[in-house]
This record gives sequence, structure tokens and C-alpha cells, in this order.
Amino acid sequence: MYSQQEDCVITIRGKILHEENNEPIEAAYIWIKELEKGAISDVNGNFRINNLCPGFYELKISYLGHADVVEKIEIKANSNFTFRLHAEDINLEGVEIHGHQDAIITTTSVNSLRGEELKYARGESLGNSLRRIPGVNTYSSGSNISKPVIHGLHSNRIMILNNGIRLEGQQWGSEHAPELDPFIAKEIAVVKGAETVRFGPEAMGGIIIVNPSPLPVKAEQSGEIDLIGSTNGRGINGAASFSGGSEKIKGLGYRVQGSSKYQGNIQAPEYIQGNTGVRELNFSGALGYSTQKLGTELYFSHYQTTIGILRDAHTGNLSDLEAIIQNGRPFSESEFTYEINNPKQVVAHQLLKLKSHYHLNNGAKLNLQYGFQRNQRQEFDRRRGEANTRPSLDLELFTNTLDFSFTHVTRKNWNGSVGLNLIQQANSNIPGTGVVPLIPNYDMVNAGVYAIEKYTSGPLEIEGGLRYDYRYVEAARFNNSELEERNFTFKNFSAFLGGVYALSRTLNFNTNFGTAWRPPNINEQFSQGLHHGVAAIEIGNPDFVSEQSYKWINTLSYNGNKLNVELTGYANRINNYIYLNPTEQQFVSLRGSFNVFEYQQTDAFLWGIDLSSIYEINSHFEVFSRGSIVRAKNLTDNNYLPFIPADRLETGISYKFLQGKSNSFSKIFISNLIVAQQNREPDFDFASAPEGYSLWNMGIQTPIKTEKNKLNVGLHVNNLFNTSYKDYMNRFRYFTHEMGRNILLKLNYEF
Repeated sequence: MYSQQEDCVITIRGKILHEENNEPIEAAYIWIKELEKGAISDVNGNFRINNLCPGFYELKISYLGHADVVEKIEIKANSNFTFRLHAEDINLEGVEIHGHQDAIITTTSVNSLRGEELKYARGESLGNSLRRIPGVNTYSSGSNISKPVIHGLHSNRIMILNNGIRLEGQQWGSEHAPELDPFIAKEIAVVKGAETVRFGPEAMGGIIIVNPSPLPVKAEQSGEIDLIGSTNGRGINGAASFSGGSEKIKGLGYRVQGSSKYQGNIQAPEYIQGNTGVRELNFSGALGYSTQKLGTELYFSHYQTTIGILRDAHTGNLSDLEAIIQNGRPFSESEFTYEINNPKQVVAHQLLKLKSHYHLNNGAKLNLQYGFQRNQRQEFDRRRGEANTRPSLDLELFTNTLDFSFTHVTRKNWNGSVGLNLIQQANSNIPGTGVVPLIPNYDMVNAGVYAIEKYTSGPLEIEGGLRYDYRYVEAARFNNSELEERNFTFKNFSAFLGGVYALSRTLNFNTNFGTAWRPPNINEQFSQGLHHGVAAIEIGNPDFVSEQSYKWINTLSYNGNKLNVELTGYANRINNYIYLNPTEQQFVSLRGSFNVFEYQQTDAFLWGIDLSSIYEINSHFEVFSRGSIVRAKNLTDNNYLPFIPADRLETGISYKFLQGKSNSFSKIFISNLIVAQQNREPDFDFASAPEGYSLWNMGIQTPIKTEKNKLNVGLHVNNLFNTSYKDYMNRFRYFTHEMGRNILLKLNYEF
């Protein structure tokens, strides 16, 4: 029974979470039995029920695949509640999945590519795909090599989690793209805040999470085939995946996947870029076993690529180098071909993962994960005679990682984790190049321990964490027949404190302040020679000290019926910031003439704003915009840092219409990307920052559904008007323009 009063103005608010990982549950049903009224939780798990009288009520919370929660509550005044739902086996149309997939729990806003938006990005590199997220850009070397930039930071400041394993390759180079096949992803997420407490120093600028779909555990099969053709480069890109479960062993599932790419020379609007073809061949396989208590997974992947480097970036003498920079484009007229000659890169990467977790009582869980990676990188220069067949840079990197964590969840308001991360790494220069190695051989060991705790109460979440890392590095190489050896020890603490508050059902505020640090990477300490992939001399400094960062990031998000808006602002002070700076020198040798870049250290301040919005005009039309600005100041020299993204804004409109009586729809879109000129340059660069540009893109995506299967057809046109332009974040802007018009036909078949 409950009492009735005339003044029924009480409001109850609450939050619905997964018991296993404390992630919010969207679309849970909250029902008050006595009043026959209720609510549905939003994307952040929040709900609100208004106009209640004081009294006793029975509250029932339901969500598909989870046990119902029924509680008796007494309401006297406005109140907040938190409910955690326990996952049960999910059975949907013959597919059974146990809720064991890990999630990144963070008070920093997370942006993701999934579903239809991820299909639009198929066939693109990881870096180019992520440019759909405000605040994320690319640092490029030509049209085929790009790596992600988050809030002005890249390379060893950004961690990439490939199926839960930190991707470890030769990521220090601007032309060292991530050794990862984006076709494996069911979701790609970006966390823009410093995540060093969870993952270590390399997550100083944020993390990128590439997650495949969870393994099935029932004897049903499914698969997916992608086929993509592109006019620019006359490329063909294909991928296939197949997954299923065992008929005899419940909980046993598997997945096999593979992809390939074959592309010829890229074409700028007015000319063909010689020697810019790409070959790629990748495959992966996973086997897992899952019960209510136990989950294990074995995963293996192989990534293999050959990438041609623009021949005109390697000049023969100083006058040729100065002439091509002044000309701004190659002098030679190239023809289209699929052939790849020197200079080029040949890269292979293998990953082996073994993971297991066990559920304890009261929602606690033990996690153990081991990863082994082998990375091989060969870079071939233009050389005479027999030497032309040997790589000028030949590196082999072995990495072992071991991660252990214990997570706990209490019935009331607290959950958290403690963990240990171990990394052992060995890098070797393979003999026979005939060239002094750009970086030395080295061995590295890193150990980190951390603790994170989170408090949740209705619309409020507060989270904090502390971590300690210890790193030891031994480096050695021969220079003029003399052995050079150096040992380094780095150690430091990192910490963060963050919170999320639901101001209303539609409005949320996230704030996070974190300290982070990063020891200098081996290339920043020891680079001393020609980096063939970017056709430049790079010079390091072994006396660099660790970077120390203090970042504050805030996000305000509104999720209404028609309008979704997210606004992020951040400020990042980095002491002892290490950067690669162009000098006024050129280096002339028998192999050619090259610009000289030098690693330097300074105090830096970066700040910026990201904005994204989607407005649904009606059931058919939708307008969207996304933009970002970054400011980066060299505080020591009172000037600007190099290679910081220029201001950018993309706006567009889409039209969707239903396909017959089904729930699927076709979508047509057109968008305009405006990138400003980067007027905040360092005191010296080899060429002025290029002018700003405006690009138009358009596309159509339509599903063709059969009784059981589905075919998705897409036709996309990038750089619709074949605009000739250069991007400041491309290190080859000194020598050439960006890619011209590219028409892509995308076929995706799901069965």
C-alpha cells in the first residue's frame, strides 16, 4: 500500500548498469506496479519518473538477456537510485552470446564508429576512418600512409588496443602506419583523455580501441564478405569473415577472417604520383570457450603490406631538392602501373593473444591476458647495383605483454579494479643493410601497477586512479666500428580524477583531470641518419628527460529526440615536450639530398575545442556537422609547434527512405569539408603552410534484403570536384598534392 497526498511532485532519478562491468544500459524498462507508469533508460543508463506521491512502491527493472530486478522502495522526497542487472544467457534467433566482452570504463567521453557508420569507412586506413570523429586527425606521408592524431598528439603518445592487446610496432615514425587490419573491427572507439593509469605511458594522448565482434557460443554460423573497388589507383580491396559455434561443446566458438588489397599508382588532380602502389594481405583466427563463470580466448593475426614511396621525394642533389620544393609537385611525368619499386616499405606483424577471466562471487572478476607480437620492418632506398635489392633499414621487434587485473562490484555504489602490467621488448637491426642503423638495438622492460575506484549514485559518477611505472632500457650499436652503449631508467606516478553528472535526462556533463608522463622513445634519443620512408635526415638526443603532462578535458552532451550535440574543451600542459623540428640544413650524400629534422625538447601548451551535432529535420532529412580547433604553443621559445592540425569543419545533409515494408533504409548524403590554412607555424619550415581548402564528398548506401541474408551496396565519391590541394599534416606536401577524385563501389554481404 502507499499513501496518497494532494501534493504529488516528487521525482525519482536513477541509473541502470551492467553488474559485470558497470557500463550503462540503454533501453532498460523501469515500471512502478502500483501506478502502472514507468520510464526507459537513455544511452547513459539514466532514467527519471516525475509526479510521484510519497509512499511505498514496487519497482521492477527489465532488460533483455538480464535477470529482472524487483525492489520495494519508500519515497519521501526526491531520490536517486542505482540498479545493477545481472547478465543471463541471451538467446536471439538461434544465436547465443554470453556477456563477457570487456568494456573501457571511463569518465572521459568515448566516441565510436559502429554499425552503418563503420560500413561507410570500410576500405579506408585506420587513421582516415577515425577522421569522422571530431578532434581526431591524421599525420601522413603521402596518400597511402597515415596515423591517428588525437588533440594534436600522435605516435608513441597514442595507444592502440588491437582486440585488447596494446599494438607494439615501430610506431615512432611519421610514415609508420598502424600494423592493423580495420576489417577485423565491429567497433572502433576513441578515448580522448589521458589513460595512462589504465594502460601506461603510451596512452598519454588517448587510446584507440579496435574490437571485433564477440565469439558465438552456439552451433549457428554467420559471415560477412566485403568487396570494394576504387577508381583512383584502380584498386580492389576484399575481406571475408566466418564465425560459428560447436554443436557438441556448448560455449565453444570460433572466427576466421582475411582481407587483401591491390592498388596501383595514386593520381593527383593533374598528374600521377609515381611508385605509390600498395599490396596488402592479412588474416586472423580466434577460438573461445565461455560459460557463466569462465571465459577463455585464443587469437592470432598476421598483417602484411608492401607500400611504394613517392620516387620524387628522393632527389639526387641539393639543387634538385630545392627545385622540387619550390615547384611543389614532381617534375617527372609518371604513368599508371601496379609495379612497386624502390623506395618502398615491406612490413609484417604477427599477434598472438591468450586471454582468460573468471567470475567470482558478488560480481568480482579475475582477468589474465598474455600477448606476443613480432614486427618486421624493411625500408628500401634507391641504390645502385646489388645494394638496391637490400633494405636500408631492417628492424625486428619482439614484444611480450602480461596483464593481470581484479575487478570488484559492490551491491551499493562502488566498483573498481587493481592491476599489474608487464612489458618486455627487444629490438634488433638485421645485419647486411650496408648502412649505419638509424636507431640502435635495444631491450626494454616496463612494470606498472595501478588502482582505480568508481563511485556511482543515480546520475553521478566519480572515478579516480593512481599508477606507478618503472622502465629500464638498454641500447647499443656500432658507430665507426666502435660499440656505443647506454642504459636508462625511467619511473614516475600518474593519476586522474573524473566525474560524470546527468544534469537531466538529455543533458550530461563529463570532466576529467589527469597527470601523465612518457619517457623518450629510442628514436628521439638516438636517430642519427637517413629515415628512408620520409626521405629526411633525423637527429636525436640521448639526454632527453621524460615528458610530464597535465590535461583537463570537459564534455557537455545533449541527446534529445531530434537533436544530438557534443561539445568538448580541453587544456594540456606538457613539460619537456619532445618534437621533430625542421632545420635550415640540407644533407648531401652519394644517395641524394635530404632535409634535416632535429628532435628538440620544450615546454608546450595545447588546448582546443571539438564539436559534433546531428539534427533530424523530419523522418527523412538529417543535417550534421563536426569540427575541431587545436592550438599548440612552444612556451620556451614563445612560438608555435610544428605539425599541428589546422582548424576544420565538416557539414552535410542526408536523406533516408524506407525500403518497402522492412525496417531497413537507404541513405544519400553530401558533405563539405573546410580546412583552414595553418597560420601558426614554427619560425622555420622548408615551405610555407599550404592554403586552406574545401572538399565535397557524397555517397549513397542501400540495403538489399533477402529472406535470410542482406546485401549492402554503397557508392561513394571523395573529392567530388577533383580539387587540387595540400594538407599541412602531410610530410610529403613539400613534393606533391593530395589524392584527386576517388569513386568507390562498396559491396557488403551478410549471411
